Amino acid sequence: MEKLGIDDLLKASRSAAVHLEMRDAYVPSDPSYLAFVGGPPFDRAEREAHWHGLVGPLVARGVRVRRARIVSEPVTDYIAFEHSVTRSMNVAAGEEVRWLPRTMASDLLLPGNDYWVFDDRLVRFGHFSGVGEILGHTLSEDPAVVKQCAAAFEAVWERAVPHESYEPRR
Repeated sequence: MEKLGIDDLLKASRSAAVHLEMRDAYVPSDPSYLAFVGGPPFDRAEREAHWHGLVGPLVARGVRVRRARIVSEPVTDYIAFEHSVTRSMNVAAGEEVRWLPRTMASDLLLPGNDYWVFDDRLVRFGHFSGVGEILGHTLSEDPAVVKQCAAAFEAVWERAVPHESYEPRR
């Protein structure tokens, strides 16, 4: 199971896949992000088509895909970038996306890493360097860990603002 990538784990989902993001910056070398901050142009069409081709069929067969992002305000350039592409990348694929300002999450108990929970049976933790480069992932099927992560996600989801209503403060 450790060798399965995110695409495989999503495709194997039967009812739900939820993703909690808690960092203010990811993958600073991402060409799409670099174009956003004034670097060389980058056409996101292929990346979006891949995500739509992955998530769209899941949603069509009844898998609920949700993403919540906890963000510091004023937001970083990376979060402004994420917000700017969320409608065309995530929402258009069928994901539900919400945003929670970090000041509204102070009393929530959250895991130390970003994660996905698949069908309330498996957690995939993402590990990143201090600047947001991907270091790797670990999986857990421990029922207690899965339950804690699912509960943390739901607590964030209840408070978070739907994408269409969230305006990042810069």
